[in-house]
Amino acid sequence: MVKQVRAARTRQALVLAAAEAFAHDGYARASLPAISKRAGVSAGALHFHFPSKDALAGEIETVAARRVEELAECCRSAGGSALEVLVAAIRRLVVTFATDPVVRAGFALSGDLSRDGGAAVLDWWHDWVRDVVGQAQRTGELTDGVSPEGVAVAVVAATVGFEALGSRDRDWLSKERMVEFWACLLPRLSSVPGRDPGAIEGEALGDRDPESSLAGL
Repeated sequence: MVKQVRAARTRQALVLAAAEAFAHDGYARASLPAISKRAGVSAGALHFHFPSKDALAGEIETVAARRVEELAECCRSAGGSALEVLVAAIRRLVVTFATDPVVRAGFALSGDLSRDGGAAVLDWWHDWVRDVVGQAQRTGELTDGVSPEGVAVAVVAATVGFEALGSRDRDWLSKERMVEFWACLLPRLSSVPGRDPGAIEGEALGDRDPESSLAGL
């Protein structure tokens, strides 16, 4: 049992170290020796758990996809209109970029052209956003003539942009930036005239601090 616990901790340390390296340096520049050093484990221990850098990247994408799925479904289960759910999920995801290097690395890896294949996180997020926007259309929340797929493309592209910009400047991950983003997008999307972006975000998040809302995830 002690060995199993130690092995699990080593694996977690390697995943975290690799995520930090991939998010900061990119997949191509991150090296296995640097990752093992960052994790505080030997090269042999790294290769025992992950035979290659690609195996490490795949594990990060799997963990990141699971966490994003849990986050998104938590927002959906909290209730509210489809657009409120979408706003809440994006806000929580952006906060997660600032607090969870595994999720941040998952998105970074999905868009890293130096690595063949692997876009599990981005593909899942795109599908989820498209589903929620489709629900908004079916319930009459979406303005006539607005394409759910077009909205999904814009939202996913913005999400990736927030991750990339936020890794260099945390101001991009602030609530103020989110309000600015929705102030531009919501009037085009919502069939409810004059909907205030700050208000819809407050409703979607239950007027809670977004960082504290992540505690249960």
